Formats: sequence, structure tokens, C-alpha cells
Amino acid sequence: MSMPYYVAPEQAMKDRADFARKGIARGRGLVALRHGGGVVIVAENASQSLRKVSEIYDRIAFAGVGKYNEFDQLRVAGIRQAELTGYQYSRDDVDARTLANDYAQLLGNSFTHGMKPMEVEILVAEVGLSGGGDDQIFHIMYDGTVVDHDDACALGGDADAVTGRLSDGFREGLDLAGAVTLGASALAGDRSLSANELEVATLERGDDRRCFRRLGADEVAALLGS
Repeated sequence: MSMPYYVAPEQAMKDRADFARKGIARGRGLVALRHGGGVVIVAENASQSLRKVSEIYDRIAFAGVGKYNEFDQLRVAGIRQAELTGYQYSRDDVDARTLANDYAQLLGNSFTHGMKPMEVEILVAEVGLSGGGDDQIFHIMYDGTVVDHDDACALGGDADAVTGRLSDGFREGLDLAGAVTLGASALAGDRSLSANELEVATLERGDDRRCFRRLGADEVAALLGS
């Protein structure tokens, strides 16, 4: 009888983390940042049909990097969970923090117990009614770790360098044009990204129940040129 192959738990977790990070790094990144009118998400995405940024609920947006089919499964699961909570209780009971914790459990279980970890990192953002501390941006990593950000965050690709450029350029009171321009320049670095290579959506603060709005290429081009 042959002995089972043994791998130390520490080595197994390291191998899983390396596998997930390599898969995520191969994808194109995205950034999310606050501005005076809400929260904007800017993603590098030349596809006109495969979306990385979507609406989850009234004031909540979802974005993902890495393997498209995996983060799209998470998007659908989040929509179902949000709709169920809103139906059973109240629409006001659906918030980004709860969804982020639910996603963390899903990703954590996949990382620890699945055949392979999910090669994704996701973002859940919520726009508040009054701004400032009411806006919420949560970054959920491949292993289920949740990080909340006050002003801006970057996912995927060369996230560390993008985060540095975001921090250098961010300031309170940015308007939508300034936020989109900063997000695009942070993603581009030494390159040049056109409006057709970007996917941009915003959560706009206001009295309407639905706050998510996707920006077309012409509007993005106008914002980048302003």
C-alpha cells in the first residue's frame, strides 16, 4: 500500500496563494475612488460585451478582476442574496458591508477547501446619502480577506504601483471628470489609454433609489478631455 502524498499546510496555502495571485495579475486592473458626487469605478476593459463593473442593488456596485467566469458567478450570487434580503426584510437592510462579508465567506471557503482557489479579486462599493464617511468601498481578496478603503483602491494587474499613483493624485473634492482622469492615468502609468479601452461606471449620490450609471465612450472621452 503506497503512502499518501504529504504537503505541509503552510506550503499548501502558499502554493494556493501564488496560483491565485498569478492568475489575477495576468488580468487588467481597475480602480474605485470617491468624488464629490459619489463613487466612480474605472476599469481597463476593451470588450464591449464582457462587463467587469455592474450594479448589485439600489446604491451598490460590484466589480471584479481575474477570471471572468468566476467573478461573474460571484456577481450573480450577490444579486440573488441582495434581492432575497430586500424581499424578506427591507431594501434598507441591504448594504455593502453585509455583501462583502458574504463574499468573503465564499472566497475563503473556496481558497481553503476547494479543488483550486478562485482566481479573482472583487470590489463592493456603496454610495451614501450624505457623502464622506457614508460611502463604503470594500476590497475582497482571493482568500476571503476584506479590506475597507476610505478614499480609493486598486485591484488586479500592477495594483501596488496603481495604488501609489492614486494616492499621489487623490484629493478631497474631486469632481467626476477629475476622478475619471485620475483613475485612467493611474491605470495607464507610462501608457496611454483611450476611452474605448475603459469601462467606467458611477454611483451617483442623490434621492433616487437607483444610483448606478454606466458611462458611454463618448462621455468618458469628454470627461478625459475636460
